[in-house]
Amino acid sequence: MMKQSEFKKRRKQFMQRIGKGNIALIGSASVHTRNRDVDYPFRQDSDFYYLTGFNEPDALAVFIPGREQGEYILFCREFDEKKALWEGAHSGLEGATKHYAADDSFPIDDVDDILSGMLENKVKVFYPMGRDIRSHRDLIGLITRIRMQSRLGVVAPAELASIEPILHEMRLFKSPAELKLMRHAAEISAQAHVKAMQFCRAERFEYQIEADIVHHFMQSGLRAVAYPSIVACGKNACTLHYTENKDQLKNGDLLLIDAGAECNHYAADITRTFPVSGKFTEPQAQLYQLVLDAQLAAIEQIKPGIPWNAAHEVSVEVITKGLVKLGLLKGNVKKLIKAEKYKQFYMHRIGHWLGMDVHDVGDYKINQEWRKLQAGMVLTIEPGLYIPENCKTIDKQWRGIGIRIEDDILVTKEGHEVLTNGVPKTIVDIEAVMNSTDKFIAIS
Repeated sequence: MMKQSEFKKRRKQFMQRIGKGNIALIGSASVHTRNRDVDYPFRQDSDFYYLTGFNEPDALAVFIPGREQGEYILFCREFDEKKALWEGAHSGLEGATKHYAADDSFPIDDVDDILSGMLENKVKVFYPMGRDIRSHRDLIGLITRIRMQSRLGVVAPAELASIEPILHEMRLFKSPAELKLMRHAAEISAQAHVKAMQFCRAERFEYQIEADIVHHFMQSGLRAVAYPSIVACGKNACTLHYTENKDQLKNGDLLLIDAGAECNHYAADITRTFPVSGKFTEPQAQLYQLVLDAQLAAIEQIKPGIPWNAAHEVSVEVITKGLVKLGLLKGNVKKLIKAEKYKQFYMHRIGHWLGMDVHDVGDYKINQEWRKLQAGMVLTIEPGLYIPENCKTIDKQWRGIGIRIEDDILVTKEGHEVLTNGVPKTIVDIEAVMNSTDKFIAIS
C-alpha cells in the first residue's frame, strides 16, 4: 500500500502549481449498476486517488492553497452502521481526517452549501473540465449563486480551468513508491504469462487460458486486472481489441495474449504471442522474428532526450524492410514508408504511457513537437503484424496470423529498464518453456 506521506507530498506539489487565491475540485468515481440491484466492482477515479488515496465513492476533494483552516478538504459519506453491516466498512468524516490526512471533512450531502462559501472570492477554479456534465452544471450553478451576492461585496470566480494539464504532467513522472508497485504488477503479470505458455494446449478454450492468468494474479494477491484480457487464437489475433475469449485452441495456430494485473491502482501491460503446439511453423517464425526485431530495435531507442516518436519510426523501418524481404510488400522501402503502405499490416502506434491507467495520462507532444523522453516516464513498446484471413492478395501461408510483442519500459537516467523481462520472447526461449519436462499440468 502507498504511504500517506506519498499522497501528502503530491498534494503539496499540486497546490504549489495551483497557486494561492485559487481552488481545485475533483470528485471520486461513482458506483455503476451492472443489472437490477447488482453493481460493477468499484474502481476509484485515478486522478482522485492519486491525490487522496481515498478509495470510496460519493466523495469530493477540495484544495485551497493558503486556507488558514486547512488546505485539503474532503467531502464524503457519513459513517452509517446499517450500511457498514450490509456493504462493509467505510471511513466516515472522522476516518477522512484520521486515516487520510484531510485537514477538514464534511458530509457529501452538504456539499452545495459549504462549497459555495469556499468558492467565494477565489480567482480561478480548477476542475476536471468536460469529464462530468452534471458536475459542471452544479459548479456553474454555485458560481451563479455567488454572483447574485455581488452587492454584498462577494466576488465569484472569474475563470474556470482544467485540472488535467497540471495533474497529468505530475502523474507522467513516477516516484520510487509508484515504481515499486509497477514492478510488482509487472513481476506477477510476467509470471502469469509464463504459466499461460505452460498451460497452453490444443482443445482448451481461450477463456480457460484467461482463467489461468487471472487465477495467478489473485493467488499472488492482486485481485484486479488492469484491463480486460485479450486471449486470441488464430485469426482472432487480427482483431486488435478482441476480448470475447470464447474459441477453442487449435494446433497450428498462434495464441496472442495481452494481459496485465493492477497493483494498488498501478497497471502492468504485457503481450506475448506463441504457438499452441509449442513449435512455430516457418511462416509464423519469420513474421514473429520480424516483430521481435522491430521491438528490440525500438526499445534500444528509449533513453532521456530521445523524442517519443523515435521508437515508432524505427519499428516502422524494420517492419517495412522485413515485409519487403518476405514479399508481403513490393517496392522501395523509403517510398513505402512515406506512402504508409505498412499500415495495412501494422496499423497502430508503437506504444503508450503506462501508470495508474493502462493507457496513462500525459501529453505526447509539446508545442506540436514530439516530447522528449525523461527519466521517470514509463511506456510500452508493442509493435505488431496482423494479416487478416480474408486478405486475398497475400499468399495463403501468411493469412490469419496476428502477432504482437509488448513490454513495459521505464526511462532511467542512464537509458531504460525493461520491467517485464520475466517473460520469454525469443523463439528458442518460448519453445523451450512450452516443451519443458517441468511443464505445469493444465487444469482441464
